[in-house]
Amino acid sequence: MTKMARTFDPIELEVLWQSLIATVNEQARALQRAAFSPIVREAGDLANAVFDKRGRMVAQAVTGTPGHINSLARAVGAILDDYPISSLKPGDIIVTNDPYKTAGQLLDVTVMCPVWKNNEIIAFFGSTIHHTDVGGYGIGAGARDVFEEGLWIPICRLMIGGERNHDVWKFILSNVRQPDHMAGDLQAQMASGEVGARRLLALCEQHDLDDIEELSDEIIARSDAATRAAIRELPAGTYKASAELDLADGSRIHIACAITVDIDKGEILVDYEGSSGASPYGINVVRNYTHAYTTFAVRAVLNPDLPNNYGSLAPILVEAPVGSIVNAVSPQPCTARHVVGMFLPNALLKALAQIRPMQAMAEGAGAVWTMQVSGTYDDGRPFITSMFTYAGGVGARATKNGLSACSYPTGVSAVPVEVVEASAPIRFFRKELRHGSGGKGHTMGGLGQTVEFTVDAPKGWQLNAVTSRLAVPPEGIFGGEAGESGNFTVNDESVRTQARVALKSGDRVRLDLPGGGGYGAVDS
Repeated sequence: MTKMARTFDPIELEVLWQSLIATVNEQARALQRAAFSPIVREAGDLANAVFDKRGRMVAQAVTGTPGHINSLARAVGAILDDYPISSLKPGDIIVTNDPYKTAGQLLDVTVMCPVWKNNEIIAFFGSTIHHTDVGGYGIGAGARDVFEEGLWIPICRLMIGGERNHDVWKFILSNVRQPDHMAGDLQAQMASGEVGARRLLALCEQHDLDDIEELSDEIIARSDAATRAAIRELPAGTYKASAELDLADGSRIHIACAITVDIDKGEILVDYEGSSGASPYGINVVRNYTHAYTTFAVRAVLNPDLPNNYGSLAPILVEAPVGSIVNAVSPQPCTARHVVGMFLPNALLKALAQIRPMQAMAEGAGAVWTMQVSGTYDDGRPFITSMFTYAGGVGARATKNGLSACSYPTGVSAVPVEVVEASAPIRFFRKELRHGSGGKGHTMGGLGQTVEFTVDAPKGWQLNAVTSRLAVPPEGIFGGEAGESGNFTVNDESVRTQARVALKSGDRVRLDLPGGGGYGAVDS
């Protein structure tokens, strides 16, 4: 006898949807509570989501970064290509940090936990987090290729039948500087997947669901239809824009984009033809990460209230020249891919401003500036900070000033200076808003910030610093003025390199982050 398809009335569907959101939010909270890395625990540099057994993202946690979340949405399909459901057994857990199939850098590790019910997989809980260290170069742009950047973990089983895959664990922990941190963060990811699985199984029991496939179909179909309906409200056509990004060594990156609105299909195509070729530095962006920040920017203007899942992402298509700065291929280095990836919305929002000027935003600082400090204590023990980040000003909007020292578009929080100081012998002198750095306009650009610190390490220390916008300031829009460009100095001398810098105890690092551009003329 053929089983009748399950239908959901609006009230039951809303209850189930909110329960799914609560489930992935609890998964994320469990991960943040248990994580070793401050960038995960304090800043929320992570992604958590639930997937159906076809690998489609159904719901994501409200915390996390677009780069991680939307990359994870695509990564699970790649994982299932290597490990289809038929090959998995209860207790198996999959791990990888393949940058070209997941989130674009080796430091971002993805763990996928299957959910079993009645001896069948009914869903997956996935997480991606930034680990403190995976060996190699660290969170910087100076490596010559991806193999110098750290340990590459291919898609493999971290757990087999509920037991550790000992060879995989030994390979991983033998290649990192702080194996206890690596092991702790992997355990936190697995534990958060277990939390999600228990909550989902309870939800299925409560609502008499054998699996979540019909629920997934309903949610994804509604999200897809709503997104296509929103696209059909836009004027058809192709809208082009570009933006320029400069780096610490003086090189410049050109991002070109063309956004084509197809109201017949209800689709948007974003094409990056004409963007810069690959860089010799580790700022190249893999396709997943380009797709992640592209879909984020388009959806923010289109209809930000729609759920972010497989259905709402499907109508937004992305094309990028293979091997370019926005579609890196192995072995192009990519650890600092956030520099360009987080800059993409600046170009996209210019193009979208031609369609919806009231939802437009002036250029902002773009990527967060990342710092990683490493060295040794007097007794020879190594120290390495998990990446700590600082944000500049956000561009102004039609009716609101830009946010100050806010990490748009990534959404990560700043790690408190007290936490950073506790993780290594770092001493901060100041951390304050950079007054006057926001561009003037009808509405003002957000302020950047000034941060100064040193490291008390008699044997010397090393700084992996990834900065940008030191010469080309964030542009204003519709007559608004540009914000201030940034400045990066050590002992009052400008740093003009993308590579790791060797410093002495007491050397003073100063960061002046850019301000956002203004919106509209001052007297408008």
